[in-house]
Amino acid sequence: MAKISITEDDFQKFQEYFYRKTGIQFEVSKRYFVDKRLVERIEASGNESFRNYFTMLRFQVSGDELQALVNVMTINETYFFREEYQFHCLVNSILPEITAHKKDQSPIRIWAIPSSSGEEPYSIAMCLLERWPGIHKWDVEIISSDIDTKILTQARAGLYSSRSVKHVPQAYMQKYFRPVANGYQLSDDLRNTVEFTRINLMEPAEVRPYRNIDVIFCRNLLIYFDDVSRKQAAETFYDVLRPGGFICLGHSESMSRISSLYKIRKFPEAIVYQKPGDGK
Repeated sequence: MAKISITEDDFQKFQEYFYRKTGIQFEVSKRYFVDKRLVERIEASGNESFRNYFTMLRFQVSGDELQALVNVMTINETYFFREEYQFHCLVNSILPEITAHKKDQSPIRIWAIPSSSGEEPYSIAMCLLERWPGIHKWDVEIISSDIDTKILTQARAGLYSSRSVKHVPQAYMQKYFRPVANGYQLSDDLRNTVEFTRINLMEPAEVRPYRNIDVIFCRNLLIYFDDVSRKQAAETFYDVLRPGGFICLGHSESMSRISSLYKIRKFPEAIVYQKPGDGK
């Protein structure tokens, strides 16, 4: 079989298609990364050229190959208690404000997107269980979503390397993890606190079921979007949040540069963004 190559025209076609489907924009500087994974999928799918593969990709009814491609093209790099100051903010400032204004006993809903391999939502769960007194009074739902089905399977399994858990306090390690071959297994009880779901943020029909969210953690996702996709994501999050709900972004991201829909809130622990409203 002849060696498969990706031409400049091929790259541009793929770049535009993937952006349309996911909102993720691959710059020319990512050519090596993109080409390598494209060739892997072309070969794995039994095609002999980009042209044949791209035709199949666009017209395949099941969408299985697009999902397989998304799984290899998305980057999942995280660890437990990353940017921990935002978890302190959640426990010390955000949740007390939410509960002070809440007019009913409906669950507090927290949405972490992207889930990656689960470290962020599980870190949130541990923080609530160990550091927030309100956990004994309020029901909390933690939902975590990703476009990558393979990484969601990994997140549900709760198996982690030593590198992933390097910032987990020792007391939490003893309580929530057990050593296994090549790493650590998260306890069933903690894994059951998070519901993992697949979602494409750029597809309105897939976002529609997500409503009445109190807090969104969307950290280090928008850096992969262009200005148009970022604005669309900001508007999507605005729609799913309750009035008065909060969104936490990554340290290098700023909602102020994306959308004027949100208020900036400067808490002692972190700067976050809030949907205006009289609260819950």
